[in-house]
Amino acid sequence: MQVDPNSHQDSELHTQANSEVEKPKQPRVGSKRFFASHASRRSFLGRAGLFSAASLVAGVFGSPFSSKKGGDIVQAQDINRRYNNQPFDYNRFVDKAYRVRVEAARLERNIPIPPHPINGDEERYSNKIGSDSRGLPHNGLGEVKLEAYKSLTKALTTQNPNDYENIILGGTRKLVNPQGPLAISLEGINAAQIAVPPPPALASAERAAEAVELYWQALLRDVPLSKLENNTDNPKVLAAVEDLNKLSGFRGPKQNGRVTPQTLFRGSVNYVSSDQSTKYVIPPGVLDGPHISQFLLRTISWGTQSVSPLIRTALPGNDFLIDFQEWLTIQNGGSSGKSIKYDPNNRYIVTVRDLGEYAHIGGPTYLGASFILGSIGTPLNSGNPYVNSNTQTGSNATFAVGHLQALLNLASSRVIRASYWQKYYVHRILRPEAYGGLIYNNIVNKTRYPINSEILNSKALAQTFSTFGSYLLPQAYPEGSPTHSSYTGGAAANAGVNVTLLKAFFDENFVISDPVVPDPNDPTKVIPYSGAPLTVGGELNKLATNYAIGRGHGGIHWRSDGSAALALGEEVATSLLRDEKLGYNETFNGFTFTKFDGSKVTV
Repeated sequence: MQVDPNSHQDSELHTQANSEVEKPKQPRVGSKRFFASHASRRSFLGRAGLFSAASLVAGVFGSPFSSKKGGDIVQAQDINRRYNNQPFDYNRFVDKAYRVRVEAARLERNIPIPPHPINGDEERYSNKIGSDSRGLPHNGLGEVKLEAYKSLTKALTTQNPNDYENIILGGTRKLVNPQGPLAISLEGINAAQIAVPPPPALASAERAAEAVELYWQALLRDVPLSKLENNTDNPKVLAAVEDLNKLSGFRGPKQNGRVTPQTLFRGSVNYVSSDQSTKYVIPPGVLDGPHISQFLLRTISWGTQSVSPLIRTALPGNDFLIDFQEWLTIQNGGSSGKSIKYDPNNRYIVTVRDLGEYAHIGGPTYLGASFILGSIGTPLNSGNPYVNSNTQTGSNATFAVGHLQALLNLASSRVIRASYWQKYYVHRILRPEAYGGLIYNNIVNKTRYPINSEILNSKALAQTFSTFGSYLLPQAYPEGSPTHSSYTGGAAANAGVNVTLLKAFFDENFVISDPVVPDPNDPTKVIPYSGAPLTVGGELNKLATNYAIGRGHGGIHWRSDGSAALALGEEVATSLLRDEKLGYNETFNGFTFTKFDGSKVTV
């Protein structure tokens, strides 16, 4: 019986895969048929590379130059029989691999498809002002030309590769990988099985509150992060705190119900609740100690080399898209011709702008964290089967840091597929820079876009006009946002998946010794930090939220973009670990770690 790959009958599929599907008959290793079937491969290798190729495959098939006995080739299977009386059953091993893969597919297929609530803006506004349209052609106000928007949604609906090539663009910038989310991953959960909360609606108080925060992030770009403490005397920090506390829809971190300098621009995570509402949480450790994670302040020891934590950063005054024509050119997919002017001296991340620039370009952030964890003596997770082994240790194959690092690389691809699926195929939410254009038009061109009054009456907007002479949201990057929609944040999703994997492999409760902070008098140096203990788990959570909020420091993401993406990344990591566990031979009870919401899980 032939299996229909589109069948929705899980139990039938499982039964068929294990019993009814006729698998190709494989020749048993050592048989004449086996060697005949591999003759073309040996011919392809050629005489010059024969010995090296033979040594490569010997560990799997046995070398064709093994010793001969009675004219027959002696295989590794025969050697095992000779010395152990227990031949390795190659066919059973291959069959196990097949069964594990089928079981992984069955388990993932049985995960229910959750509801995918949206905020309704795309249907609500016929001119698509609540939807992302950057890169497409726009009119003089920045409203997308509907023919172009329809060409985009047509491709996203038909998923015909030819239709993507017919999307009408307004300039030279191309859309970022709209077909990528349609790739089928052979490991981990499918994007359609991950729920995220609906993003704030265009006219809502919550969207206005996120905009107020972004305008303050732009205004405070050159303020030292050391001033974001409760004893601060910085007037801009105090003004931002006062302004945010007036907002009815602000969902960022608070202490005793109020925004404080210590909580300002710290990260948060949004989960979707069973009733489709949003659950707002502050991950453990995010409000503790210095603003910047220890993993961004340590040298990465990478074998015989090292990577400095000092970064190339932008000079003060690098703010873009504050002129309307420049803004409109970017919305149309053009280039302003401008570029960032960099500080000639590398330094630690010490200002809001510095963190925004780090999140703009990035570095070996999570791979680096895995090396740092090893260099500071962090124990492996106590559930690791080799922690208490008397005779074995792990390797790149299983349960050593090399195994983790392979998962980090894989996870970065898989989580982008999931994040971009939300971007293109569910939400298509406008970027903050586009929202700033709506504000500008309401004030300057007297349009009547449905912008909540809390942003229009905010001190942040008034101060932005006083500082920059514009109501547009100042961007830290000359190109503005990437050419795909805002929700969910891809970089934040990547942070979520990688940090979750790191927590699963290392002891989260390990206290980091000798923590540091940048020297306020010399940003090229660090000094000891004295305060509450900082744990690996807390600083990894802080690392993830630093990166997510850092994208907002650049002006390109809403808080909710990053907060929802972190939870999405956590879900992708969990599914990858679940699939990995199925294939292990070791006695292993599962990966145990603390989620961003503080609950402990074992996968």
